[in-house]
Amino acid sequence: MKVTAIFDWDGVIIDSHDQHEHSWSILAQEEGNCLPAGFFKESFGMRNEAIIPKFFSHWPNTQQPEEIARLADRKEHLYRQLVRAEGIEPLAGVCQLLTSLKEADIPCSVGSSTPRANIEAIMEIIKLSSFFAAITASEDVQEGKPDPEVFLKAAEKAGGTPEYSVVFEDAHVGIEAGLAAKMQVIAVATTHPAESLQKAHLVCEDLTEVTAETVLGFFS
Repeated sequence: MKVTAIFDWDGVIIDSHDQHEHSWSILAQEEGNCLPAGFFKESFGMRNEAIIPKFFSHWPNTQQPEEIARLADRKEHLYRQLVRAEGIEPLAGVCQLLTSLKEADIPCSVGSSTPRANIEAIMEIIKLSSFFAAITASEDVQEGKPDPEVFLKAAEKAGGTPEYSVVFEDAHVGIEAGLAAKMQVIAVATTHPAESLQKAHLVCEDLTEVTAETVLGFFS
C-alpha cells in the first residue's frame, strides 16, 4: 500500500486570492472592460480557459481560442508580477504537514488548475519544491475541475493510485473532482465556510489540524 497526498495549490498551499483578484482587475482596466459581479468567487478553482468564455462573454471575441489564450496569458503575467513584488508565505500548517508526510514516506503531488509558471514562481519564493514529487498543472490536462483528470494524473506522476490517494482542496469544484477520482478528500476552509464543504470526507479550518497520521488513518 503506497499512500499519496495530492494538493491543490491556491487556497491550500498558499493564499494569493488578493493577487488573483487584483490581476483580473488590472486586466479589465487594460482592456477597457468591466468584471462581472461576483465572478471571482464563482470561478475560483476553474481554469482560465473555462472562466473567460463563461464569465466574460460581454467582452469582444472571448469565445475565440486565440483571444482566450491572450487574455489568460496576460492575466497570469500580471499575477506573477504582483506575487514577486509583494511576496507570499505558505498557509498555516503547510510546512509542518509537508514535513510530517515526508518523514512518513508519503509522496506529495500538486494537482492544480493553476498554470505551471505560477506554481514554479511561488515554489521559488516559499522554498517548498523539495517536498513535492510531481506537479500537474493546467497545461497537463484537457479537462478542468470538477473533472477528475488533474488528480488522476497527479497520483500517477507520484507513483500512486486513486484508491490510496488523499486530496487536499479548498474549492467546491476541486472537492467534486477528488470524489469523482474515487479519492479521499480533505477540505480546507480557507476560501469557503466549513459548513459548505461537507461533501469532503474531512473538513478542517487549516492544515495545522492535519498530520501524516490523519492521512494514513483513512486506510487503517
